[in-house]
Amino acid sequence: MFLALREIRHAKARYALIALIMLLVSFLVLFVTGLARGLAYDNAASIQNMAATHFVLQEQSEHRLARSAVGNKELAAAREAVGDAQATPLGMRMSAVMVEGSSGKLDAALLAVDMNGWLSPSVAAGRTITGGAVMTILADRKLAESGAQVGGVIVDVATGIRLTIAGFVDDESFSHAPAVFISLDDWSAMQARTELAAGPSADASYNAIAVQASGDRLEALREALPEAEIITKADAVSAIPGYKEEQGSLLMMIVFLFVISAFVLAVFFYVITLQKAGQFGILKAIGTRTSYLAGSVIGQVLLLSTGSLAASSLLILLAQTALPASLPFRLETDTLLLTCALFLGMSAAGSLLSVAQVARTNALDAIGRAAG
Repeated sequence: MFLALREIRHAKARYALIALIMLLVSFLVLFVTGLARGLAYDNAASIQNMAATHFVLQEQSEHRLARSAVGNKELAAAREAVGDAQATPLGMRMSAVMVEGSSGKLDAALLAVDMNGWLSPSVAAGRTITGGAVMTILADRKLAESGAQVGGVIVDVATGIRLTIAGFVDDESFSHAPAVFISLDDWSAMQARTELAAGPSADASYNAIAVQASGDRLEALREALPEAEIITKADAVSAIPGYKEEQGSLLMMIVFLFVISAFVLAVFFYVITLQKAGQFGILKAIGTRTSYLAGSVIGQVLLLSTGSLAASSLLILLAQTALPASLPFRLETDTLLLTCALFLGMSAAGSLLSVAQVARTNALDAIGRAAG
C-alpha cells in the first residue's frame, strides 16, 4: 500500500480524474438502484406491508388478485385448516375516485380488509375506522396532495358512493396507485351497486384470502382447498401487472452499469500499467515480488473505489432529501451496502487485467525498452 499511496500523491491530477469518473459511475449505479427499489415498493407496497405469508386465490388466476374470486365457502375451509385468526378475506379492485370539490379523477386501489384484524394498516394521521362507521376509509397520504383531507370526502366514480376519509396511512400503494382501505361491510355494499360479484360462483365475495401459515398448517390448507391457487406473498407481488417487466428493465440497466464501470476501470489502469512497465521492470530487477506489485495495483483500485463510493453515498443521501415526494426513490441501508460491495467487487475484477500485465512484465525486457 506504501507504493500505491506514494504514486497517487505523485500523480494527483491523473488519479483525481479517475476518481471523478468512478464517483460519477458509482453515483449513477446507486441512483438507478434506488429508483428501481422505489418503483418496486411503489408498485406493491400494500401487499409487501401485509403480515400474510400466503394468499388463497381462485384456480387459473395466474397469481393475480384482480383475476380471482373466492367466497365464504373457501374462507370457512381456510379457517378450519389454519385457524380462525390466521385467515382473513381480502377484496381488491382498481378504481377512479374524485376528491369532492375538485374536477379531476385519480386512480386508486380499493382494498377491503377487516379493520380489526391484522391486515388493517397503521394510521399515520386522523383516526382508525371503528365499527358502525359507514362508508369511511383510510387513504394513502398521496391523496392529500390532490386536496383530500381528514374528514373530507372522495367519490368512487364507478358506484357514485361517497367515502369519508377517517385517516391517512403512509406508504400504501398498489400498481403505482394510492391505496384506499375500506371495511368488509362497506365492500359488500359497494359490490351490491356494481357487478363485481359476478363470477363462476354466486358466493364469490372477495378476491383472495390472506393467511398466516407454514409447515403442517400450510399442508392442511392445500389439502382443504386442492383446486385453489395458494401462493406466497412474493408470488403475488411478482404477478402485479408490469412489475416483472419494470424491474427486469431496471435490473438490466444496473447490470450494464456494473459491467461498464469494470470495463472503464480496467482500461484506465491497464493503460497506466503499460506506461509504467519500465518502472515495474526495475522494481522486479531489484527484488520486488510480483505479488507486492500486484497488491499495489489492486490497492490503488480499491482505495479509489472506496473513496468514490463514500462520496457518492453521501451525495445520494443528500439527493434523497431533495427529491420530490412524487419520485419513488428508496435505498435502504442493506441495499446500499450490498450495492457498494458489488461495486468494489467489480472494481477489483476490473483490475485483474493490470495485475496480469504486471505478472507478465519481464525485468530485462522492460529495462531494455525503458533504456531504448
